[in-house]
Amino acid sequence: MDKLLSLLVFSTLSQLVVPDVPNETSLRANIEMVSEHSSIFSGERARLRCSVTDQYRTTWSYLWFRGSEELSQTGEELSLWNAKIQDSGKYYCQGIRATKIGKMHTIQSLPVEISVNGGWAILQVPQRPVLVGDTLKMTCRVRGNPPLQEVILYKDGVEVMRQNGLKPDIYMTNVRLEDQGMYSCRASWDVRRLTHSVISGGAHVQILEVLSQPVLEISPSSDIMLNRMKLTCHVQYNAPAPAPPINYYFYRNNKRLGPATSNNYDLVIQTPGLYSCKARVPELVLSKWSEPKPFGRIREPQTAPPPHPHPRSQRPVLHTVSSLDSSLPPATLPTATKPSLDQPNQFTPEKSAPTQGPLLMTSQAVPSTFLTTVQFFNLTTTPGLANTFQQPDNMSEESGDIPADPQ
Repeated sequence: MDKLLSLLVFSTLSQLVVPDVPNETSLRANIEMVSEHSSIFSGERARLRCSVTDQYRTTWSYLWFRGSEELSQTGEELSLWNAKIQDSGKYYCQGIRATKIGKMHTIQSLPVEISVNGGWAILQVPQRPVLVGDTLKMTCRVRGNPPLQEVILYKDGVEVMRQNGLKPDIYMTNVRLEDQGMYSCRASWDVRRLTHSVISGGAHVQILEVLSQPVLEISPSSDIMLNRMKLTCHVQYNAPAPAPPINYYFYRNNKRLGPATSNNYDLVIQTPGLYSCKARVPELVLSKWSEPKPFGRIREPQTAPPPHPHPRSQRPVLHTVSSLDSSLPPATLPTATKPSLDQPNQFTPEKSAPTQGPLLMTSQAVPSTFLTTVQFFNLTTTPGLANTFQQPDNMSEESGDIPADPQ
């Protein structure tokens, strides 16, 4: 009985003394460059800093790695004094601290690449991606920093910019996605009336959109009774902190499903249709749509019959000649056939000078008072028909124009 009581007391004391240690393996160490550029000349200095952010604000020690090799430094900062070419590589750090149950490690940080150049020229570019619309700054450095006379910038081997002056900095404003690529530079300077020129190695510049095109994911529920599915709008938002809020909209057959939400997902009833989503940042006046994604069996839209033309939309062709009286036979056009023996005389119309009247537009009908030469000849030879073609008092009613559609 005494042994049982002592065991209970010991277990209770151990729970009071040993705190609940959080799972610190879920934390990731953060690495950053303290020096301005990660591309340096041999003999120069580079500095890195490591940190771990946790809610307990505990004290951490740090491990440093170049590739898979563990370095001897253990402090918060790593300094490369008088850097050598063999110091080039990808650097990582990891947090470590001692607890009552042993040492706890964080996840290794993301890498930072340091390039130590033994040549004469370096093109220094931003370490992080540049956003669309921002200004890209590049520096064409020459060992010893001589006063430069000319700097030429190349993209993928093609010259894109040339500038004269002493400053090695090059600026590209309002960059676009097409500006991403491999850049290099050529620098020239004079020493004792002799011109020296060197060219750098390539440096990659990455350009990102502030808001990428969303991708819609449809996840139907495995429970048939729920008859629900989850719509998730995946988007890459690259605005610098503090970033303005982003709103999400979901659509079925181009009809919005509910109001805007700050969550990138929504639960809806499983209904066949074409689904899409939209991501919008009101403060930046940015919005992007996803590609439509079908779900279920969608009925094909019925093909509508071709529309019948409206009578008012029909216009007579320019060379069509209308007749005043439909009871009259159509005029016979002159042909090259031999004249009939019953016709004693053949009338040959003479060419007359063009009139100075208004020209007919393509959309107007030919006035019905225009007669062919043969019709006119038949009028003059047929008694009793001349009065039929008296000119009306109001020409607008007989001009053949189609009245305008009522408003």
